[in-house]
Formats: sequence, C-alpha cells, structure tokens
Amino acid sequence: MTEHNGSCKLEIIDLHGGAAGKQILKGLNLTVPVGEIHALMGPNASGKSTLAHILLGKPGYEATRGAVRWDGEDILSLSPHERAARGMFLAFQYPLEIPGVRVADFLRLAYNQVKGKDLGAIEFRYLLAKKMKMLGMEASFAERYLNQGFSGGEKKRNEILQMAVLEPRMAILDETDSGLDIDALKAVSNGVNTLFQPDMGMVLITHYQRILSYIQPHRVHVMVDGRIVKSGGKELALELEAKGYEAFKPNGSDSPGK
Repeated sequence: MTEHNGSCKLEIIDLHGGAAGKQILKGLNLTVPVGEIHALMGPNASGKSTLAHILLGKPGYEATRGAVRWDGEDILSLSPHERAARGMFLAFQYPLEIPGVRVADFLRLAYNQVKGKDLGAIEFRYLLAKKMKMLGMEASFAERYLNQGFSGGEKKRNEILQMAVLEPRMAILDETDSGLDIDALKAVSNGVNTLFQPDMGMVLITHYQRILSYIQPHRVHVMVDGRIVKSGGKELALELEAKGYEAFKPNGSDSPGK
C-alpha cells in the first residue's frame, strides 16, 4: 500500500454531539492522515453514521463539544458546501432518489459548485465519460434519473462515481457495503481501490469485516457507545469477526483506549 505523505490530516478531538437533543458521540478522538484508509467498525447505534453526518455538517446534527480539524482548520462552523469545497466528501448509506434529474446533470451541478467552476455541458461530458470508463461503467448510466429504480449496488456505484468526479481529499464512506450482494460488493470495492490515491484520505464505516477483504485499511478502529475503544492494524477486523462487538464493550474482555 502507498505510504501517506503526512502533510494533511483529519483530526477529531474530544468530539461530543448528536441529534434531536440526544448525545450520541461522547468524547471521540480520531486522526486520519491523507494517504491512509481507516476502517471504523462498530455495532448498530454506536454513533458511526452520526459521526459522518457531523463531519459533513448535515442539518439536524450538532457537535456540542470538541473540535474537528481538516488540514489544520476547525471546520465545525463551516457550511456543508464550504466543507465540500475544501475537499471533504460523504458517500451516503441510503442515497436519495431524485426523479427527473439525470445523473449527468446532477454531477455537473455538483462539480461546478464544489470546484467553483462553470464547466460547460460538452466539457463535462468528456470528463464524466473518462471517469466512467475508469470505473468500468456503461455510458447509459449517466442518462438515468438519479437513483430512481437503481438496485442497491447501482446506488452505491453512483456514490463512487460522484467521488470520482469530485476528487475529494478526504472521503467518508458510510456503510458503503450495506445491502450489497457479493458481486456488487466486489464492484464497489474495485471502484474505491481505483480511486484511492496518495493525496486522498478515507474513513470506511462498516459493520462487517467482509468489505475489508477487498479494501485493505491501514488502520482499524472499534467504536462503541460514541467512543473509539480500540485501534489497531487490519488484524483487528479479524479479531472482531471472531469475538463480536460484545468483547469490546466496557464490561467485555478488552479494555478501551488502546
């Protein structure tokens, strides 16, 4: 795997927060350098998706204490658009359907907004065709309405196509493997591996070890009850598979904070 250059990183420091007045994150600390893939694993209701939403500024989700620094800048006061313009990206667990809006038109709008450009339709089509070819996607995909009638795998591949077009420097993938059969999982994983570069960082949020058979992380973190309770190499995911999450809870056999 490519070594990171150490020049840029996402730093999450003592982060508390949640939604609808409920405190879900309870002092989370995590550092992800550019050039590394970090897997964030945890059971349901551990706060993984809440973290993703707070990182990208989703309305209704709020940080009540702590800091999130990206490339040295505290981003919690920035709008979602400003965070995206600084190179942050979120692939949703449940992508929305937008009838009547073609994939190509949506991506062109997103590209111009995030990049601060005004790329014309013909220029963008050339760019999009190049990205789709790189990901092994049929050209007709771009003419379909956004996620309407898409299978679970197609929705997730569309998220990866968005990542290819926007070229983020820090990508948060929220349970990209959710609901995928083995063929779709392989296709999505191949897309992620194709796009990952030394100048990109990635947080891969997942319940299961299976996606990590295709996307190899530099670090694995176990999240329980709004905190990181253990961190390690990729072998930690196999330990999770063998022991289950119960062993990593405060009353389990593994002590937190390692």
